[in-house]
This record gives sequence, structure tokens and C-alpha cells, in this order.
Amino acid sequence: MARRLPPLNGLKAFEAAARSESFTRAAEELNVTQGAVSHQVKALEDTLGLKLFHRQRQRLILTEAGRDYLTVSTSPDFAAKWLVNRLSRFAEQCPGVDLRVSATTQYADFARDDVDIAIRHGDGNWPGLDVQRLYAERLFPICSPKLIAGRNRITKVADLLKFPLLRLEDAKNWTRLFEAAGVKAAVGPGPVLNRASMLIDAAIDGQGIALARTALAAWDLINGRLVQPVDVSLRVANTYWIVCPKAASDLPKIAAFRNWVFAEAAEDTRRLKALPPSRMQVRASKE
Repeated sequence: MARRLPPLNGLKAFEAAARSESFTRAAEELNVTQGAVSHQVKALEDTLGLKLFHRQRQRLILTEAGRDYLTVSTSPDFAAKWLVNRLSRFAEQCPGVDLRVSATTQYADFARDDVDIAIRHGDGNWPGLDVQRLYAERLFPICSPKLIAGRNRITKVADLLKFPLLRLEDAKNWTRLFEAAGVKAAVGPGPVLNRASMLIDAAIDGQGIALARTALAAWDLINGRLVQPVDVSLRVANTYWIVCPKAASDLPKIAAFRNWVFAEAAEDTRRLKALPPSRMQVRASKE
């Protein structure tokens, strides 16, 4: 049987009581009776099947199960190329939250899985959930700056054909890119990988030129491991979204994580726009 979502009043009562270590002070904050807070927390404990507080005479003490931990579900690609790189930054900003990352190719079932919030890739159509878009993405060529150093420098879209074109499963996006740029070209054979993170890592290693999405390439572009060799890109329909149950969307730990992710994404956008055109490419050509 599917697990019921926690009652919103119980979540609010738990958060206030945990912060103040008192049902009485939580009741004053929420403008309800102390008995109502106690009842709501008990109902939450019954729903979760967990004991959240040790009740002492003058103080509430969180059990291990009641302490702040946050389980985030996301794809292996997003975990590898976006989230893992920034874990220390989250820990610095939210030291009271124990972050647990579950990387999976399957969408989390919030009613069944032990997951608080998810970062999903798709069209954003998940009825019944709180859904907020993380990025406005495009698909564009990326490569190591060393690959296009010196005489290998790329000056136009057709120059991409001089290099191995890395791809995910098929070449249709490469074909679309060349068509968008007005280049008539037959895309030849090249390495095929089945994960976007592998594709990006191969590009960083100088094994060819790949097509990558904004979110997954941002960290390596900002840190100089990748460059965009030509200014051509494709619009993509699907992108990354932050998703959680509506009843839990205002919980402090979820709000803290969501705000941090949005801030990181906004900073990525700012720093990507600030990169001078072909800056890394020019630097590499002088080495």
C-alpha cells in the first residue's frame, strides 16, 4: 500500500517544536494550543512510523530520525556533473542539514521512496507535485581548449568536422546543429556513449567535440576545462526541474536546499555570460 504524504499541519508543528525545543513555544508561534501541537506531532509520528522527539520535563530532544537530513533524488548525469562538485558549498551554507544524494535513472515515487526532493529532467508535467524550473537550457558544442590549440583552432562551424564528433546513441543532434548553422555536412562515424556525463568527460579528456546541455557543462566551462568553440546552439524542449510534494514544499530544509540550488544556477548563468568569447581557446593557442 502506498505511504500517505505527511499532514501539512503536522510538518509545521514538528518544525516549530524542533526549532524551539518546546511544544508550548511552538503553540505560541503557530497561534494554537499546546495540546494541538502535541496532537499534530503525534499524528505525524504515526504517519511516518517514527518517533521524532524524546520528551523530557522541560525540553524536547530530537531523536536521530527527527534530525535534519535531506534525501535528494536525481539522475547520475546531474549528480556527477552538477551536484557532486558543489557539495562542500551546500555544507557551508546549510551546516545543519545532512544531505544524502540518491542517483538513479528512475523518477522517485515520493509516496513510496525515502526521498524528500528531486531534480528531474523532463517537460515539467508532473501533476500533484510542486514543480519549479531550474534552467533555461540550450545544446551546444564543447571541447577541451587543448584540442583546438595552435593550428587546430576553430573559426567556423564547418571546422568542427575536422575532429571526432562524440555523440549520445545517434548523430541526429549533430545533424540538426549543422542544419541550423547552414552547413551541409554528412556526420561521419564517431565514438558513441550512453551517458551525457561520460560524453562531457571524454570531451574534457580531448577525445573529440561533444554536444552538451547548459546545466551539465556549466561547471567545466566556468572552470576552464571546456570551451564552446563556436557560437551555435540548439533550443531544447526538456530541462531540469526541482520537484517535491506540495505538502512538504515549505519545510525549512527543503526550502533551504531549493533556494541554494536556484542561487547556484543563477550564479552559473551570470558567470557563463561573463566569459569572454573564445577566451580559453585563445589562451590555449598561445601555449
